[in-house]
Amino acid sequence: MRVLFCHDGPIRKDDHNDFYGIAHNDETFERYYSIADEIAVVIRVQDISSSEAYKKLSKITVNPFEVISVPNISSVKGQFKFKKEAIKIIDKEIQKSDYIVARLPSFIGNIAVDLAKKHHKPYLVEVVGYAWDGYWNHSIKGKFVAPIMNYKTKLRVKEAPYVVYVTNNFLQNKYPTNGKSTNCSNVSLTDFNDKVLERRIKKIELMNGTDKVILGTTAAVNVKYKGQQYIIQALGELKKSGITNYEYQLVGDGDQTFLRSIAKKYGVLNQVKFLGAMPHKEVFNWLETIDIYVQPSRQEGLPRALIEAMSKALPAIGANTAGIPELLNKKFIFSNTHNNIKEILNILNGFNKNTMLEQAKENYQESKKYEKEIIEKRRKKFFRAFKNSQSKI
Repeated sequence: MRVLFCHDGPIRKDDHNDFYGIAHNDETFERYYSIADEIAVVIRVQDISSSEAYKKLSKITVNPFEVISVPNISSVKGQFKFKKEAIKIIDKEIQKSDYIVARLPSFIGNIAVDLAKKHHKPYLVEVVGYAWDGYWNHSIKGKFVAPIMNYKTKLRVKEAPYVVYVTNNFLQNKYPTNGKSTNCSNVSLTDFNDKVLERRIKKIELMNGTDKVILGTTAAVNVKYKGQQYIIQALGELKKSGITNYEYQLVGDGDQTFLRSIAKKYGVLNQVKFLGAMPHKEVFNWLETIDIYVQPSRQEGLPRALIEAMSKALPAIGANTAGIPELLNKKFIFSNTHNNIKEILNILNGFNKNTMLEQAKENYQESKKYEKEIIEKRRKKFFRAFKNSQSKI
């Protein structure tokens, strides 16, 4: 039996034909073996050198695992130039498969849902983000795409027989379904150890008013809606007030030009450190070295990076975007508009030892809700219901 996973991606392929990803990794794909014993993926593929892959990305090792490359149709040019080819490729794979999993919002996911219905293939939809925010905040062209993709996502989710949401409430309210649904975050943590909290408490207690305070964000650095520019601007405002003991560390791949220009504009280039992409395991080590995690995104589902930071008992702040307010105390939430700098400053200036200790404990306990055993038990039960429903037809 074969399950076909459909999403825009991308994932990366090196010159040895091995596949790598960040958001798409072994953990992403291994869960679908509870539906079928073979996994195939239709997705956009980007070539990468082996040396880059080994240093930055997580190798995908699940087996059996087949990747079918689809041309990039996530742009206006791609829609006109490659859409017919993409439909042909996806249609062929849909017909070869027994079950379809379409991750939305995505262009490939939308096509997969339509073709699954056409060929009467059982399909399940995963809702991982809010299309409006994702496209509206992406670019000028994105503002034209946002209402279209939002409508298309809403329609397909509403009609889907089985839907998995990554949030507890946010995406359910944006994209209600007439089918059966469950909430299962894409984040599932396994390595809980209360010594992590003990180390964090000790680290905070040893801080004094003159110490460097390290802020951190894990996200692509070439996507403006990730919001790192707002934190950099806030550092510039703090510097005007004579406060220069903040350092902002950015983990993530992509062209750094835009964010470097913002840091230069506000005179804080020496306070912003670009660490590049890291393998997932190394990110956890890095999280233990910083003091406050920041999730400034203007588009999200339920952010993996924030939950992972919370599992390291990190104090954290975040934008009022999608599932972020489901995770953090409202005192540490700022608006996701261009007028949020003052709010960011107020939150940062409000941190003291007691606040950090309180939030470290609170965040650590909240992250335990995303323990792998709990989430995967719920997911497997839902997948089993999806699969069993087809045997009754």
